[in-house]
Amino acid sequence: MRANPGEYECVAPGTLSAVLSLLAQQPGAWLPIAGGTDVMVQYAAGKLPSRKLVSIWNLPELRRIEGNDDEVRIGAACSYTDLRENAIVAREFSLLATAAAWTGGIANQNRGTLGGNIVNASPAADSLPALLVYESELILISSRGERRVRYCDFHTGYKQTVLAPDELVGTICLPRRFSGHTAYCRKVGARNAQAIAKVSLAALGHASGGAVDGIRIAAGSVAPVPLRLHGTEGVVRGRTIDSALVRSARAAAVSEIRPISDIRSTASYRAAVLGNLIVEFLEKLAGDGQ
Repeated sequence: MRANPGEYECVAPGTLSAVLSLLAQQPGAWLPIAGGTDVMVQYAAGKLPSRKLVSIWNLPELRRIEGNDDEVRIGAACSYTDLRENAIVAREFSLLATAAAWTGGIANQNRGTLGGNIVNASPAADSLPALLVYESELILISSRGERRVRYCDFHTGYKQTVLAPDELVGTICLPRRFSGHTAYCRKVGARNAQAIAKVSLAALGHASGGAVDGIRIAAGSVAPVPLRLHGTEGVVRGRTIDSALVRSARAAAVSEIRPISDIRSTASYRAAVLGNLIVEFLEKLAGDGQ
């Protein structure tokens, strides 16, 4: 059943302060909408429960990408095209730039936003494993002020977050401390383009003196939330990569995830593919270390 547009209200206050004031006056009543690539799918299918929408598209405070000595700050309403075309993101955060290129087609990349991907909270979202690996932080804003939270603490369950009803994700902060790391990312889907991930992996690693002295691994579509594989990292960290370590890391990764069987794949397939991706990453890391 398609939606009836007469049942919905959409406003565009035009300034960030006006948007935040509206959210504060009626917490939870208004659904912020930027690019609309997720919201409009629900709307077209008649499954969008929110009846009052407030546009945050093209607010200048949410469209900036800026850097200082310590971090790069990305406005939550920056599109995937913004990420793909930004020189700093491409040079220093290649995992995020690659994930942006994975997301839908060009039309979706022109409209879809990083903040929307975060708040939509799908465990299959392309950009989220990269944000975990880069140990990003979020600045959440409201008329009450702002607070900074670690991205790894943002998702509390399937489609659940710590975002308050009167808050927006304002900025995504990426620390500039990963130069010299081997970067690896893969997305496995039904086809090469415009597919939802069956499994995805983002990873960074650094080896010195034959041993791994830095490693970060995150996966998508294998748990109710995007998942950082801390146990697998612990198995690898401080050791030399050999066949025995690769086997141990693969087993550790499979034990950490909680995949499901659904219309896109099966739990056993997801576990097998994730194990293969772990092996591929470690082989690349070993080769770069040599």
